[in-house]
Amino acid sequence: MREQSRERILAAALEVFAAKGYHKATISDITAKAGVSRGLITYYFPGKQDLVTELLDRYLEGVAGILDVSGTPDERLAAIIDGILSAAVSTVPVQRMALSLIVNPATHPLFAAAEARKEIQLTKLEDGLRDLFAARGAEDPALEEVMLRSVLEGVIFKAAVYTDQYPMERVRGWLYRVYGLPAPDGHLIEADPPPIARMRATP
Repeated sequence: MREQSRERILAAALEVFAAKGYHKATISDITAKAGVSRGLITYYFPGKQDLVTELLDRYLEGVAGILDVSGTPDERLAAIIDGILSAAVSTVPVQRMALSLIVNPATHPLFAAAEARKEIQLTKLEDGLRDLFAARGAEDPALEEVMLRSVLEGVIFKAAVYTDQYPMERVRGWLYRVYGLPAPDGHLIEADPPPIARMRATP
């Protein structure tokens, strides 16, 4: 039951941080969302920073784990792309929370500290992507790693902002074509909005 209570608090905190941002979110907001007493929250997490630390560590562990796929270099690259795109759609609150921390100068140190805690895993991710591109015969594997992560981070940002308006399947097809991968078989998520749809920020 203690583990269930802890997970319930973390889930509530994630929703509140994603909706309000770190500074505007309060422990009272999280208490109301989780349906638990303030004392229970502070028992597990003495302050907001402790909640963010736990959530960021989990997020970065998930990012670092994207290389855990097998197959040929092309099959692995396709699986990594699909894994990132699936996560971008299914974990929107996490992405929004992380983005809000990254872009705000007052909270960026929280994200930087989380990256420092996971430096070994993130370095392994970078090296693994470079090795993958080397196996595919890339002229500059290090640059390919930087560009893939840059594109995917942009996709994550757009998906977090525009959610259902974002044409994720067409983006997926574009990525497969850019990297010379066989066309994906079926939808990864669901059908895109019509091609004429425009992405507009919603209130």
